[in-house]
Amino acid sequence: MPADKSATKPLKIAVIGGDGTGPEVAAEGMKVLSAVARLEGFTYEATDLDFGGERYLRTGEILPDGAVDQLRKFDAIYLGAIGHPDVKPGILEKGLLLEMRFQLDQYINLRPVKLLPGVETPLKDKTTKDIDFVVVRENTEDLYCGVGGFLKKNTPDEVATQSAVYTRKGCERCIRWAFEFTRKRNSPKKMLTLVAKTNVLTYGHDLWWRTFQDVAKEYPDVKTDYNHVDACCMWMVKNPEFYDVIVTTNMFGDIITDLAGILQGGMGVAAGGNINPEPGGTSMYEPMGGSAPKYTGQNVINPIAAINAMAMLLEHSGQPAAAARVNKAVAHVTGTKMKSQAAGKMGYSTTQVGDLVVENL
Repeated sequence: MPADKSATKPLKIAVIGGDGTGPEVAAEGMKVLSAVARLEGFTYEATDLDFGGERYLRTGEILPDGAVDQLRKFDAIYLGAIGHPDVKPGILEKGLLLEMRFQLDQYINLRPVKLLPGVETPLKDKTTKDIDFVVVRENTEDLYCGVGGFLKKNTPDEVATQSAVYTRKGCERCIRWAFEFTRKRNSPKKMLTLVAKTNVLTYGHDLWWRTFQDVAKEYPDVKTDYNHVDACCMWMVKNPEFYDVIVTTNMFGDIITDLAGILQGGMGVAAGGNINPEPGGTSMYEPMGGSAPKYTGQNVINPIAAINAMAMLLEHSGQPAAAARVNKAVAHVTGTKMKSQAAGKMGYSTTQVGDLVVENL
């Protein structure tokens, strides 16, 4: 798990509002941080960075020289959203988000999947007791390494290759972190499920399987299970209550966490962390909803996911009591105040939802 930061030092946070509605939801997360810091008696220092689509269009830079070294000096990064309608898809995602993940070695992608009170799920008869699990996704290997190329491009004989890369080190550190997390989470199930595709991907996923079996021997108190990824998608919809913690590969994690996000009520509430658990590592926390440019400046976008991301930041940066306070306030607001989690249908504006969370801290 990430090492707790000293309570006597200010928590140093880099704030990347980003594109579209990103700055709007990030502002509400920072509003909640300001309030909970006063209540819990800790201090923080926030530095705004203008990385994103507007900077790229203005300067041609995605991450300026020295940006990653600058980010390493922070305890955490708080991100609003990345994605600009005037920038070709993939440029910002690869040049900014993936670049930060790789260079900062944020090898854990953590996605809590919890249905909050008052939030609708498309699953009939499922309640907050049924949808409460966590996906641990390996975050720096697999198909995202960009190994591949073209032969005879733009001809009838074109060949495209894309290779997945898995290392024993990459598998083991992710799997071990997931076992530790499952132990610490200490749910009644106390079960870690490996999700892969060993019957088809017989090299890379065989490495995952063997590593999982080896590491499991060190955690006899944690029950283990295995799902092929297609079976996981079925069971996640049919019986989400079966799961406690899932550990999976980068690509499959990318896919199943979007499915999980809908089960917990949509991207308006889903948050995630890109975590470097090593001492002194810098992690990044963000809402999953994207930049939603069509709602920019209208004060109608849902900030709950961004506030949940702030709670994650606090939990993994040495302020678990503050995180618990935020989570409790969010559950009260979704359960008793908001009419919907959809943009423009919440019954409140973006800033009013943030105010409600602050009032209930």
